[in-house]
Amino acid sequence: MPHRPLARALAALVALFTAALGAVLVPGTAQAAAVNYVALGDSYSSGVGAGPYDWSSCLRSQKSYAPLWAAAHGVTSFSFPACGGAVTADVLNSQVNALSASTTLVTITIGGNDAGFVDVITSCRFGSTTSCTNAVNTAKAFATTTLPGRLDATYAAIRNRAPNARLIVLGYPRLFETSSCGWLAMSTYKRTILNEAADVLASVTAGRATAAGATFADTRPYFAGHGVCAGDPWINDVSGIIEAYHPDADGYRYGYLPALNAVTG
Repeated sequence: MPHRPLARALAALVALFTAALGAVLVPGTAQAAAVNYVALGDSYSSGVGAGPYDWSSCLRSQKSYAPLWAAAHGVTSFSFPACGGAVTADVLNSQVNALSASTTLVTITIGGNDAGFVDVITSCRFGSTTSCTNAVNTAKAFATTTLPGRLDATYAAIRNRAPNARLIVLGYPRLFETSSCGWLAMSTYKRTILNEAADVLASVTAGRATAAGATFADTRPYFAGHGVCAGDPWINDVSGIIEAYHPDADGYRYGYLPALNAVTG
């Protein structure tokens, strides 16, 4: 009889040890932290170029990197307000409404349309070398003077709406390979200065993201060798007006998605 308290104590200790060991050996039994993911941004987030699209005017595709990442990680919730053609004002005026204190992850691509992406591409694809050069220089000047303030305001609004979320800012790829291409393609010079403009935009965006405490995911290395004029391009040329110079389905899956995975682990 006097040994029963000791036996009970030993039994309790064994049970506690077994439970602890089981938790170590079978980590999957622990409840995973909730991931409430909101994907903001412009056409490079909504998935323009990949198709097929939803019935909204935003041209959202389930082949974009955001829904692909959400599906692969079994997120708790996923909201997808990213919209083709969006500028920073659109994020501030409407897209941030999808955020809340329960949001744990936010991704965004933004700034290209503010800098006049469509006008620059149009000038270079269909205009003279001089008009292309002028358009690129104007966009680069905007990116280094006006855009930083717009990005700062956008990231601050996201932080305000989703104070508990990790913010990941994804950049834009270089659109072109500068090797020889078909006779209908843009000149090597035009493609080169457009890539240089993409580098300026990436540098500015990375700097403002870092200043905001966000993570910048550089997509340029992942698209290297797969721009327009590559043997295996992941960027659409002018086969369609809406989808021109946006990633195709491979670009989102093998370019953007790995870039996001690299910073989320």
